Amino acid sequence: MAIRDWPAAERPREKLLRMGAGTLSDAELLAIFLRTGLPGVSAVDLARRLLNECGGLRPLLDADYQAMRSHKGLGPAKFVQLQAALELARRHLWETLQRGDALTSPDETRRFLAARLRGYHHEVFACLFLDNRHRVIAFDELFSGTIDGAAVHPREVVKRALGHNAAAVILAHNHPSGVAEPSRADEAITRRLKEALATVEIRVLDHLVVGDGEMVSLAERGLI
Repeated sequence: MAIRDWPAAERPREKLLRMGAGTLSDAELLAIFLRTGLPGVSAVDLARRLLNECGGLRPLLDADYQAMRSHKGLGPAKFVQLQAALELARRHLWETLQRGDALTSPDETRRFLAARLRGYHHEVFACLFLDNRHRVIAFDELFSGTIDGAAVHPREVVKRALGHNAAAVILAHNHPSGVAEPSRADEAITRRLKEALATVEIRVLDHLVVGDGEMVSLAERGLI
């Protein structure tokens, strides 16, 4: 049965307008994005099939172009639309973060960092540069690959911080394994960066390790 033939209260679009997006299931939200299904398959049923084939919403959203187009009902147009929607969400989080204080808005800070770093399949080391009132000046992804003492160069971090006229920084990197537990190398590079930045009177406020659905703060662990 086509969605237009469903009772109005059960149609995803009408349900969203009446009750808000948060009340919809993953399949219902995806169906709104898909707009149409396949012959004999409603958009909601197609959405359920895709979520099942991909193993959930997260793997579907993280799929690259080749992986996504392998699923019937998804093609180049849908891939482009989805990437645009994801980038809009990231930019919305960035603008929200820029309007506030990174320390008094820890949830916004963590959501932004998760959105930017969680999807990478390799480690990426980044910095949030803050002014003396802890407002965000800039976000820079500085290094990629395996994050250890050889890959992260304190001199480059200091140079970038001075270039932004930052008073403080929040360090962040992702663990592609999905496990956010900091390694000994993470602790070591945090100490090196803290020492290097202290020579130019720039504080390291935190180092956040981004995993899959979790985030660990080295400051909360007493390691800053």
